[in-house]
Amino acid sequence: MIVRALEMLALFLAPSAVYLLWLIWAQRHPAPPGAWSGARAFWLVVAGLAAAIFGLFAFGLSAERQQGAYTPAHVENGKLVPGRFK
Repeated sequence: MIVRALEMLALFLAPSAVYLLWLIWAQRHPAPPGAWSGARAFWLVVAGLAAAIFGLFAFGLSAERQQGAYTPAHVENGKLVPGRFK
């Protein structure tokens, strides 16, 4: 379980590590003073929230719907029967 969590963490952090290594190699500063003024940061946050909300709505509207009642997983005659919709 720990190995799987570490794999996911490594995959999540890999792009940031590559970017950090590039910044060090190129000897660049990621955010020089004045690059993140109040208005610029505000609009970036607004755009990010709008993209997240749009994505949630798009996923919610296009997701497959199941009809009927859900029967949870249970054991019958010593065998596990997976959950399903009836």
